[in-house]
Amino acid sequence: MKTEKEKMLASELYNGWDAELVEMRKAARRITRQFNNSTEEELELRSGLLKELFGTIGEKGYIEPPFRCDYGKFIHAGARLYMNFNCVVLDCAEVFIGDDVLFGPNVQIYTATHPLDAELRASGQESAKPIRIGNKVWLGGGTIVCPGVTIGDGTTIGAGSVVTKDIPANVFAGGNPCKVIRELV
Repeated sequence: MKTEKEKMLASELYNGWDAELVEMRKAARRITRQFNNSTEEELELRSGLLKELFGTIGEKGYIEPPFRCDYGKFIHAGARLYMNFNCVVLDCAEVFIGDDVLFGPNVQIYTATHPLDAELRASGQESAKPIRIGNKVWLGGGTIVCPGVTIGDGTTIGAGSVVTKDIPANVFAGGNPCKVIRELV
């Protein structure tokens, strides 16, 4: 029989109030609180906290506080990640972020989703779908990336976009819902 964590990571319905998941979220809250309360002079502390929080993070990753996430352990970021202020990653499923990725302020990454059926939703069941962001991607300020989305290498997403479907590599895309506007050379 699968644990609730195993169901969550398999994109199946799960109970988010499972004791193991609650404890994992509490641990992430403690680390993010330390991170968010650190000062700009405490770069080594910040780097160490991100290494403790994330599943993996490449060299020279930098996040401007405040930052929020559900678990942290399911975030896998490449080298030279930059996240501006107020970014949120709901990592109930794995989030894969490539190398040289830029997040504008207030970018939100949502793997979490809930059933459309009201009775099932009211029962407390939820699910999540992984998100993949390629190398050299720039997510403009206020972008929201929805569950299950993949964004290809070299793509720029315009500020304020809501990304509900996969976006290919090397394009500029924007809007709500986000659509390809043009190819990038």
